[in-house]
Amino acid sequence: MIKKKFKITDMHCSSCALTIDMNLEDLEGVKAAKTSYAKGETEIEFDPNKLDEQQILATIKKSGYSAVPLDS
Repeated sequence: MIKKKFKITDMHCSSCALTIDMNLEDLEGVKAAKTSYAKGETEIEFDPNKLDEQQILATIKKSGYSAVPLDS
């Protein structure tokens, strides 16, 4: 398992963060997703053998938000 952070834009409230978390946690290989509306970022713990960064970014985009990876 690895952890990665992503900067999220276009969130308007804590419900936006919850939507992102639920959609990310539905992905196979995700152990946990924690999105902070206040910080404007999400941290995801996942198995890199089952999931890659592009799939995570695509899921965030499908949720209605933009994201870019943050250097850890």
